[in-house]
Amino acid sequence: MLSVLVRSTSRRDCYRKAIRVLSVSAPAQQAASGGEKEPLKTALYDFHQSHGGKLVDFAGYWLPVQYSDQSIIKSHLYTREYGSIFDVSHMLQTYLRGKDVINCFESVCTADIKGLKNGTGTLTVFTNDKGGILDDLIVNRVSDDTLYVVSNASRKESDMAIMSAAVASFKAKGKDVSVTFLPSDEQSLLAIQGPSAVSVLQKLCTTDLSRLFFMNTISDQIAGVEKCRITRCGYTGEDGIEISVPSSKASEVASALLDSKVGKLKLAGLGARDSLRLEAGLCLYGNDIDESTTPVEAGLLWLVAKQRRTDNNFPGSETILKQIKNGVTRRRVGFSMSPGSAPARQHMEVCDNEHRKIGEITSGCPSPCLQYNIAMGYIQEVSKKVGTEVLLKVRDKYYHSQLAKMPFVATHYYQPPK
Repeated sequence: MLSVLVRSTSRRDCYRKAIRVLSVSAPAQQAASGGEKEPLKTALYDFHQSHGGKLVDFAGYWLPVQYSDQSIIKSHLYTREYGSIFDVSHMLQTYLRGKDVINCFESVCTADIKGLKNGTGTLTVFTNDKGGILDDLIVNRVSDDTLYVVSNASRKESDMAIMSAAVASFKAKGKDVSVTFLPSDEQSLLAIQGPSAVSVLQKLCTTDLSRLFFMNTISDQIAGVEKCRITRCGYTGEDGIEISVPSSKASEVASALLDSKVGKLKLAGLGARDSLRLEAGLCLYGNDIDESTTPVEAGLLWLVAKQRRTDNNFPGSETILKQIKNGVTRRRVGFSMSPGSAPARQHMEVCDNEHRKIGEITSGCPSPCLQYNIAMGYIQEVSKKVGTEVLLKVRDKYYHSQLAKMPFVATHYYQPPK
């Protein structure tokens, strides 16, 4: 769970001091208390230290929360204005192969992979039998018989079990499918995000990136390093690329991207990544979505492809299809806080004007771009209308807030011309 928290209710203090607290995951808590697991190191661990990275334990990995050259707020704004490099090697990278691979993967997710063109991908979710979200992930159809999947580090064990079980079930029926999980010490993942990110990468690869649109993927060399996968996507709302690169060459590629001769990209950490994704209205698993929320409740109905609603053969489809038809009692929404109000925290109560609880905050932070506090959470369906005035309860005090449309800040995904 990653949160950007501010202790002062003063806007000036919020944006000058911006004290942040990074809440550790279960593996991190074990390490802190002398438990079984110590945090793992990505291939860029030494690289981060040499560039002033302040490392913290996140999802069981040592990752930079920020760098010494700029504050989290400045890093956030620099990403929006120019571009930044993020180490996301903690995420799980997977290849699934075989002539029956598409049917196999569709058996555990809500995406219409049959309807994807080769070289394209989509966001999707794994769901349980009750329609709850087990994880959100990106699946790329590399070819008719190959899928490339990127999923959350915090759900790594669960996702590996889901995909392994699906493959085992299909193989038991004589189907052709296999799965390969890429260890982080063998394959790393870098995200470059921001208006100039792609132009910098263009100088280091041979692919014409002007033809690589949002959620398109291709294999290429980068700075002379072979066997890299380039996917146009990201977690900031900005245009950008995620690069899968051999871990033995990760520092080499990162250094090439930082080279002042090719551009002005800077390194950014978890703090900026969290506030960027919240401004873009993007969910964080474990905060905004989990096994108790369905795609319909989470406002992610578009992840349940129309063809799959007709097929009605994915986990939890009966529950989800009933919700589509009959509605739900709660819905994920955005909140914008009034000036002078306390920053929103996870689990903060949302109340009506009579101080009755009608919802709960799941993520919140001060918005560096908007200069006021924003949040997302769940509210009763009858109260979900944008513009509705609500109260947020903070230590027995109530602060005014308003339901807001998400994303809070306009996104800039690189889409094909219409």
